[in-house]
Amino acid sequence: MYVGRDMTELLMMSKTDWRDSELAYFHHSFQQVVPYLNVEGQALHRDIIKEIERRGGLKRHDADYTHGTEVIYD
Repeated sequence: MYVGRDMTELLMMSKTDWRDSELAYFHHSFQQVVPYLNVEGQALHRDIIKEIERRGGLKRHDADYTHGTEVIYD
């Protein structure tokens, strides 16, 4: 279950201020409904993808005994 800021709050801030977990969660959510998105939804999804790419992807660079290399949004 996602625990974090909701879309209403996030839309009022720059994508550069979103956490990796928020980008990962909403990217995954939008992927599930791509065929049903209107123009605004498609633009928002594109912006999320651009921010993920700007950050170099969503992989953690180092794993340790408490964290793997995947960003977890649950």
